[in-house]
Amino acid sequence: MFTGIVEEVGRVRQSAPRASGARLVVECGAVLSDAAPGVSIAVNGVCLTAVEVGPSHFAMDLAPETLDRSNLGDVVPGSLVNLERPLSLSGRLSGHIVQGHVDATGELASLEALGDGNWWLRVKVPADLDRYMIHKGSVTLDGISLTIAALANNILSVAIIPHTYAATNLCTRRLGDRINVEVDLIAKYIEKLLHPA
Repeated sequence: MFTGIVEEVGRVRQSAPRASGARLVVECGAVLSDAAPGVSIAVNGVCLTAVEVGPSHFAMDLAPETLDRSNLGDVVPGSLVNLERPLSLSGRLSGHIVQGHVDATGELASLEALGDGNWWLRVKVPADLDRYMIHKGSVTLDGISLTIAALANNILSVAIIPHTYAATNLCTRRLGDRINVEVDLIAKYIEKLLHPA
């Protein structure tokens, strides 16, 4: 389980397609302090298993499902990615409950400067995710825990404070970029209880 509080921005060293899936290598520092092969690390909000850990990088294998469901198939050497280690049982849940299981990708519709380092981010999301999102509810975008400030016509809007803009890869995002979206887990459980298949 993660919290959506990005610990570090890493840089992609290699993204190598394979016959089925891909191998991704990320250069970083902080998230490696207690890392070993087999640990989970969220990359742009996707929970992945480190299969190799070096002094300044880790590598992971991406399944075809991961490439289809997330934006990790879009990264190239030099791309910046948001990184977070799993929450420890003694840690604080500063963001919200994040599984690292991306539901879909949205499309960056706009990123507008509001002044004083604040930004207004708008993301077009798939219509079938709308039922899981509410005004002032939580959403995870590229691994960042955010509060929905507005929601209309499949466009969700969030306010980005200066710290979040500086401490994540948002400064590299451009119009049309795919953004990983994970909706609130609790909403999905409530739907299952109220409308069992």
